[in-house]
Amino acid sequence: MARDRRGFAALAPAFALTFLSTNAQAAAVDGASLGAAWALPFAGVLLSIAFFPMLAGAFWHRHFGKISAAWALAFLLPFSAIHGFGATYPLFVHAVVDEYLPFIVLLGALYTIAGGICVYGNLSGSPRANTAILALGTVLASVMGTTGAAMLLIRPLLRANDNRLHNVHVVVFFIFLVANAGGLLTPLGDPPLFLGFLNGVGFFWTAKHLAWPMLFVCGVLLAVFHALDSWYFSRAGEVRAAALDPTPDTATFSIGGKANFVLLALLVALVLTSGLWRPGIAFEAAGAHLQLQNLVRDAGLVALALISLAFTSKEARADNGFEWSPIVEVAKLFAGIFVTIAPVIAMLRAGDAGAFASLISLVNDASGRPNEAMYFWATGLLSSFLDNAPTYLVFFNLAGGDANALMSGGAKALAAISAGAVWMGALTYIGNAPNFMVKAIAQSRGVRMPGFFGYLGWSGALLVPVFLAATWLFFV
Repeated sequence: MARDRRGFAALAPAFALTFLSTNAQAAAVDGASLGAAWALPFAGVLLSIAFFPMLAGAFWHRHFGKISAAWALAFLLPFSAIHGFGATYPLFVHAVVDEYLPFIVLLGALYTIAGGICVYGNLSGSPRANTAILALGTVLASVMGTTGAAMLLIRPLLRANDNRLHNVHVVVFFIFLVANAGGLLTPLGDPPLFLGFLNGVGFFWTAKHLAWPMLFVCGVLLAVFHALDSWYFSRAGEVRAAALDPTPDTATFSIGGKANFVLLALLVALVLTSGLWRPGIAFEAAGAHLQLQNLVRDAGLVALALISLAFTSKEARADNGFEWSPIVEVAKLFAGIFVTIAPVIAMLRAGDAGAFASLISLVNDASGRPNEAMYFWATGLLSSFLDNAPTYLVFFNLAGGDANALMSGGAKALAAISAGAVWMGALTYIGNAPNFMVKAIAQSRGVRMPGFFGYLGWSGALLVPVFLAATWLFFV
């Protein structure tokens, strides 16, 4: 970890830009004047995240911070040399201060507060109980985030099924539902939707426009799971004797760190308030445009996380397996993503005059109207391999980047982008941050999880038909 801190310090010269004189003349960058080559550092970050853990896992876990920093500098230094400080400065400050910091503050607060809640006791891993846990996690994912819901329930689910002969499918469906599909209804649910919220999408917009699609997809998946789990459960020898159960069932069922539920409620209130309360007060600091409601929200989120750390028992966090490494990894990687995606967004906003005009024609028809089915599948398939949060941001801007216009005339396209990013993050282990975390926890408890391509087989067989049906029902 110390090595990663030193490596990530390579970004210090870039971050120092934030504190330079605010009198620097900031020249707006014309996205139409940028060549597609400026997207290479962004592509490099995403491809590194996708393939380094598979091809050079040990190297990646030691140096992912340095790799993220290297890609950020691969954009910042040449761009500054060619276009000058006046053009680079506003891009960098906007990416870091206006977008990255609010994003990572919310994720960090959710992770810290949810990590203080520990469910004790051992349920019986019956089809009914398993389906109930998956349904509960699916609902909670839109309230406490996919990461928070997954970390809260994966260990109780594993304890309930550790005397089952077949339990891989239980974890696979948990990833489908709790770590991904359940986060579709609010900006708290999944990072892509919070990025939309930061860019002006209303807090309740996704719940209003995507409730029926979510009910369809999650309802079908829960029904398929219950049928499959019932079939396994009915087989001879499926449930092993109590003597072979690593954690025998007990009558004691309790929740540690219950005060964190209050903190979660306050977190929801803070985020919701920042979307509804618009006092019209803003501050210019080091080139960033800081609105009062966002400052209050982010300061409040930090305070709630600190309160959780101060008042949650160490025992509850230890029993929950809480550690900082997952959120530290997310923070370092997304710093590189938010910096390198800045020129990509500028080019996308240039529309037909920009370097990605051919991509625009792919997802729009000849008259320029959006093809919602193409937006859904293009966003989703890229999200499954290149992380869903930055992919959402790319297609959000490809559709115009104007939240007010998208929420009204472009509502169907925005719904398709949102659903594709959230749902199809479940297609691979690398599509959404909780996927790998759940896999690692399950393996540490003795579950023989499938490899990358084995999991792809599960998701292709189970998810793709459901997504095809959802396309026909909601996005055609």
